[in-house]
Amino acid sequence: MIIDAHHHFWKYNAKECGWINDAMAKIRRDFLPADLKKVVDAAGVDGVVSVQARQSVEETQWLLDMAGEHDFLRGVVGWVPLADPGVRECLDRFAPHPRFKGVRHVLHDEADDAHALREDFNAGVRMLREYGLAYDILIFERHLPATIEFVDRHPEQRFIVDHIAKPRIRENVFSPWRENMMELARRENVACKVSGMVTEADYAAWTEEQLRPYFDVVLEAFGPQRLAFGSDWPVCEVACPYGNWFSIVKHFISALSPTEQERILGGTACETYRL
Repeated sequence: MIIDAHHHFWKYNAKECGWINDAMAKIRRDFLPADLKKVVDAAGVDGVVSVQARQSVEETQWLLDMAGEHDFLRGVVGWVPLADPGVRECLDRFAPHPRFKGVRHVLHDEADDAHALREDFNAGVRMLREYGLAYDILIFERHLPATIEFVDRHPEQRFIVDHIAKPRIRENVFSPWRENMMELARRENVACKVSGMVTEADYAAWTEEQLRPYFDVVLEAFGPQRLAFGSDWPVCEVACPYGNWFSIVKHFISALSPTEQERILGGTACETYRL
C-alpha cells in the first residue's frame, strides 16, 4: 500500500492562510478531497494522511469529518492546544474517531525558538501516548538542537519530522543541519518525512540534483525503516506538480531493495500512524 504521509486541505481565505504569500499565489484557492483524489489516483497512491494547516480545533474536526466520508483519507494529524490545561478535553473529544492518528503544532512560527521546551507544552505532549497518537515535528533547521532536547524528554513517544526539518536548500547549506539530523536520528522513536523539499529550494530554479544530497543525508541518518514519502500537497504545487514529486522520490529510492522501497512508500507511515 502506497501512502502519502503529508498533505493539507483548506477553504482559502486570506486571514487564515496569511502564510501563502504572493510568490505562492497559485495555491490561493480551495483544495478539497476531490482535488486530491485526482492527483493521487493518477500517481498510483492508495491513501493519504491529512495534516493540520490551521491551529484550531474546528479544523481538526473538519478534517476528521472529511476522513469519515472518504476512505482514501487514512489518517488525520490534527491540532489541539497542547499547552492549555484543558487539552485533555480536546483529546477525549477526538480520540474516539478511528482516523485521528496524530497531533501537530506549528513550532517554527512561535516567537520563542525554544517553545518545545516549555513545561506546559511538554505536559500536553506527555498525554499523547495515552491516546496512541504520534506527534509531528514542524521546525526549521535552527530548531534542531532544542528539538533533540525535547525528544529526549519523551523516549516512548512516536515522533515524525516534517519536511526533513526544512534545511536551507535554497542556499545549498548543509551544516549544521546534517550533523543535527544525524544526532536526532539516533533516537529510534523518531521517523522523518521525505517531503517539503522543493519549497525549501528556489521554486523556479531547483533541480533534482540539488535535492539529492539532502535526501542522501536523511537516508543515511534514518535508514529506509524510518523514512516516509510525503507530498506536502498542495503546497508543493508552487514548485512541483504532485506526480513529478512522487516520481522524484521513486527515483531517489530506486537503488534500494523492493522491501526498503515499500517501507518508504507506505510502511513507515502505516507504522508511525497505526493506519
